[in-house]
Amino acid sequence: MQVSTGVRCIVQGVPGFVPRVLRDPDVGLFRAEDRVFEAMLDGWKAQMLARGLTVQTIEGRCRVVQKFQEYAGTFPWTWRPVDLDDYMAERRSGEKPISLTTLRSDSNAIAMFCAYTASPTYGWGELCEQTFGDVPAQIAFDWNTPRHTTDDAVPPGRRAFKKKELQQLFDHMDDLVDREYAAGSKRWLPALRDSIAFKVCYAYGLRRREVTMLDVHDFGPNPYVPEYGEFGAVTIRWAKGTAGSGPRRRTVLTVPEFEWVVDLLKFWIHEGGRDQFPTADRSPALWPSERADRIRLGSLGDSFAAARAAVGLPKELGLHCLRHSYITHLIEAGYDPAFVQTQAGHAYASVTSVYTSVGDDFKQKTIQKLIARRIARPEETNPDD
Repeated sequence: MQVSTGVRCIVQGVPGFVPRVLRDPDVGLFRAEDRVFEAMLDGWKAQMLARGLTVQTIEGRCRVVQKFQEYAGTFPWTWRPVDLDDYMAERRSGEKPISLTTLRSDSNAIAMFCAYTASPTYGWGELCEQTFGDVPAQIAFDWNTPRHTTDDAVPPGRRAFKKKELQQLFDHMDDLVDREYAAGSKRWLPALRDSIAFKVCYAYGLRRREVTMLDVHDFGPNPYVPEYGEFGAVTIRWAKGTAGSGPRRRTVLTVPEFEWVVDLLKFWIHEGGRDQFPTADRSPALWPSERADRIRLGSLGDSFAAARAAVGLPKELGLHCLRHSYITHLIEAGYDPAFVQTQAGHAYASVTSVYTSVGDDFKQKTIQKLIARRIARPEETNPDD
């Protein structure tokens, strides 16, 4: 009996356990259903905080659960799989159907909340049984939630840029800078900044947030390639985290295929590019703006969309496709896929493969090389055959 009591006390100290005020049999619950649901959300928040998830991730997941509860009109101890089926089906078939990525994310949030409330560790089942005569249960299963497969991880229209498309895009940006400067317009400096930012994004395979948050001191030498000087590598401080854990860090090396970025960075940082912004002295940000220390996250995306439209490229080719292009072009250049995976900061090789869309010419050359090798070294015929 003493052992059982001791375990009970330890469990009650777990983040997310039923609050004492709800367990007290002498305290009546006014608006019991609402209060218990609110306490469940608070407990789930505590559990996720204990796991080290970011506040932004936690708040987003709680909003998903609250919206589902409002749609169902019931509470977790009465939820059934059909409630989730109806909710997701309506969101996928409405006037503005949600994407498969959003569907998967929201399903996962609801599944995690149900796993929390149904776990005997936190005591919600016992409380709900005593108070409402029912218990929370898992309602999200493999058969009613979308599976995560490499086939649907990237929208169909999103792909790597062809090299001639990139040249067309970058030439347009360079011409825009020349025209604005010749006309005496102040817009030439932001255009120059954006043009160099796009090229840096491509040369290191960066995400939009990663390139936006770069600082001048994030670059450093690679002792094995001294000719690149202080631009042999870049430390990414705002890399994408996993499972809401917040940003991670990684180091991306400058590779020979993109060594042209070294001269570009030298010009921008040391030869009068960045320093012409009046805000450059206030912050170490690599990309200052006219009025703020750092360019806005959406500003580069808007500028990129304008350039893409100006040269007539498909709207599906967004700024993130420069990252696809980096990965694809490294694979086409013969780099080891494991090295490319490390450069991109992918935890799994399957994710890197999703970003790779090698061109038809690369595929044809690969087939021709295999055929040539086969002809040069024909298989020996077994005399017993």
